[in-house]
Amino acid sequence: MPSTFRRRAVLGRSAQIALLIAGAGVLPAARAQTSGNWPKAAFDGKSLDEVYKGLGIAKPVESADIAFTAPDIAENGAVVPIAASTTLAGVKRIAFLVEKNPTTLAGLFDFTDGVETSVKTRIKMQQTSNVLAVAVTGDGKELYAQREVKVTLGGCGG
Repeated sequence: MPSTFRRRAVLGRSAQIALLIAGAGVLPAARAQTSGNWPKAAFDGKSLDEVYKGLGIAKPVESADIAFTAPDIAENGAVVPIAASTTLAGVKRIAFLVEKNPTTLAGLFDFTDGVETSVKTRIKMQQTSNVLAVAVTGDGKELYAQREVKVTLGGCGG
């Protein structure tokens, strides 16, 4: 048998085994939240206040305890790298909001106890706007850090 055929057979069998193991629940798998417990109203929000209301939080207070990084200028609004982290105890959620986007809430990340509250992602931005990283603690504190990101080429169809 040619070696190409054997490699394909091994790769195909490996993929089948991996699917069986993942299906059995042995390996962790990322799953989209499809049940009714995700904050639909927050993702549908068209302004900062609507998102806060949808998340069930008060207007956050600016804090130096949140390390937030974003580029000063994003050459392509379709892929804007951002990151947020904090050493504050008890942070349960970090949300990224883009003030002038058609959909203000760009990302929402929940944390459990015992994990590092740090997240890096890429977002889409339609135009130059303030971007906020909002941290919500288990004891009800809402804090944020913000940066203005200038966009030279819009990424939200604009």
